[in-house]
Amino acid sequence: MEKTSRIPLLGMAPDDIKTVAAEAGLPAFAAKQLLQWVYQKGVATIDEMTNLSKQARERLSERYEVGLVSPLAEQHSADGTAKYLFPTRDGHHVETVFIPDDDRGTVCVSCQVGCKMACRFCMTGRQGFQGQLTVTDILNQIYALPERDRLTNIVFMGQGEPLDNLDAVLAATQFLMADYGWAWSPRRITVSTSGLRKGLKRFLDESPCHLAISLHNPFPEERAALMPAEKSYPLAEQLELLREYDWTGQRRLSFEYIVFGGLNDSNRYARELARLLQGLECRVNLIRWHVLPEDDALAASSSMPLAEADATRMAAFRDYLTHRGVRCTIRASRGQDIDAACGLLNTKNK
Repeated sequence: MEKTSRIPLLGMAPDDIKTVAAEAGLPAFAAKQLLQWVYQKGVATIDEMTNLSKQARERLSERYEVGLVSPLAEQHSADGTAKYLFPTRDGHHVETVFIPDDDRGTVCVSCQVGCKMACRFCMTGRQGFQGQLTVTDILNQIYALPERDRLTNIVFMGQGEPLDNLDAVLAATQFLMADYGWAWSPRRITVSTSGLRKGLKRFLDESPCHLAISLHNPFPEERAALMPAEKSYPLAEQLELLREYDWTGQRRLSFEYIVFGGLNDSNRYARELARLLQGLECRVNLIRWHVLPEDDALAASSSMPLAEADATRMAAFRDYLTHRGVRCTIRASRGQDIDAACGLLNTKNK
């Protein structure tokens, strides 16, 4: 990404846009025009804002830019999934995935460069943490997406932990839901988290968007071996908090459960999971684990080896939960051939 000293308009709140318009000597109504150009029409340059005078556009361009940056690279899967490499404002890179499914188009958005959570089954976790994305960086993955006009859903399930960059994530979702933006229903946006004590309650109180909790193992010690976040904010405490909220309305609660062959796919785990979630309005999404692209010999020789799950066992796990009143689905794996499937995103060497 070419370095620029100009300030991006993408990611600015309405009051900030008003200040920009005033500083440029534009009439008050021009702020609304700027908002429409940036957040509704999604133009790439200030020069495309044709209802502003040429002089006004020139003044604006001296200090500001829209902030849209096209992806640097792209890959396309045999199943139609597309993965894009986007530059960030501070010189890093993140991966973003577009998943078509009949009349649905979902973008899987990143919120950090790498991740602090260090989940041992995830390539992003192995990358480590390299930086936070700005609101501009997050929105750019959506506004500069080649399939932007096909989008019906947005999921914050890419690189990074959304609750560890909550200010930016909340701001980005607000732009998408606002009348001056896309005016999207919060039911079209899902934020996924492994659970952070400092952020979960705030998200529940401030955001109407759907929530997905990364669960993966119902037994605390085993979950901690997979997900270090369990040690600082146990699943049991998260469930206690979640039960304080109403999930019978429009906001949906789901639990992501990556299935590892011979590790967490037996009736023992399904039984404990059903017990933990009893009486909680939610759904469980089963996700097949994919062998990571890098050498996994260390993990394979550990006391908790990771292996791909058998489809028959996954179906039996789903049926066990369903018969006990827990809604459960098996999520189709998409984009594995281009390392775009769940847990495979990584930009450490890009």
